[in-house]
Amino acid sequence: MLRLEARPQPSRLWTFGSPVLALLITVVIGVCLFAALGKDPVRGLQLFFWEPVKSPYALGELMVKATPLLVIALGLAVCFRANVWNIGAEGQFVMGAVAAGGVALLADKTTGPWIVVLIMLAGVVGGMAWAGITALLRDRFNANEILVSLMLVYVADMVLSYLVFGPWKDPQGYNFPQTKTFEAVTQIPRLMQGSRVSIGLLLGLAGAGALWIFLFRTQAGFAQQVGGLAPNAARYAGFSARKALWVALLTSGGAAGLAGALEVAGPLGQLTPFVPAGYGFAAIIVAFVGRLHPAGMIFSAVLMSMFYIGGELAQSRLGLPKSLTGVFQGLLLFSLLACDTLITYRVKFHREVR
Repeated sequence: MLRLEARPQPSRLWTFGSPVLALLITVVIGVCLFAALGKDPVRGLQLFFWEPVKSPYALGELMVKATPLLVIALGLAVCFRANVWNIGAEGQFVMGAVAAGGVALLADKTTGPWIVVLIMLAGVVGGMAWAGITALLRDRFNANEILVSLMLVYVADMVLSYLVFGPWKDPQGYNFPQTKTFEAVTQIPRLMQGSRVSIGLLLGLAGAGALWIFLFRTQAGFAQQVGGLAPNAARYAGFSARKALWVALLTSGGAAGLAGALEVAGPLGQLTPFVPAGYGFAAIIVAFVGRLHPAGMIFSAVLMSMFYIGGELAQSRLGLPKSLTGVFQGLLLFSLLACDTLITYRVKFHREVR
């Protein structure tokens, strides 16, 4: 019979092989799911893994989806490596979008392109302020950051709804709950003509490089990680747990807020109740599939954006619900959790002796 046997030390091979195996398991279960729904499994997989990369335009749309996922995941990696569980990046994304949208609404025909910098800074500040609430409650009252950050997501959604249904509602918008379309000068600069890919992609890649340097080449990054791996050793070394908490949450909040600013001043061009797209929650999966490593998160962000685009295509071309995106995301996450068992355990066949 098959049994799990503890390894003498974690397997380096399975540390990186586990996400690959999890993806294969997700694909196999996806095939079975398409078949059970009476759809062509080959066509279904084609929508998820071929259509998003088959043309330059499709690749551009893939990068548009991957950019906010990558930016948010980079911030979350700082949190998770410090053992700070920020589950509310979606709320920080929304508040970053709100702050950025507020600045964008101030622009008029005479405003110069410098306002783009202010919009992105406003997004960062909005996200950091929202994450700062969680940090303050954890620091001063030892509140659980998981619950606090998660509950603040719903508060952020209500703030957004109040604004687009109330004071920021476009009076010429035919009563739709949305702000006016932002002035063209507030548009995040695009990388190329005819594509929606913005400089946000470059910021995300630069952020990945900066995170690698911070985590693996600076004393501050080392202190941040030691606090998560061995709190007692961190205290003995004189590293501040409070500082690690604030750095982690403010960094992740700022990254999520920046992603919100890039989204509303980029593809969306206005604030609507549909700004919350689930990127903050999906980025948690991106972070763990990427092993909390900057390079790994780049690839996992692309993979997760393929799930987003595949879900939209499955809805329009196969008549399946858009929630299929969440199904594939959940399958990948739970498959990864199961496969991670192989890092510390090996499967062995034991013959029963009677």
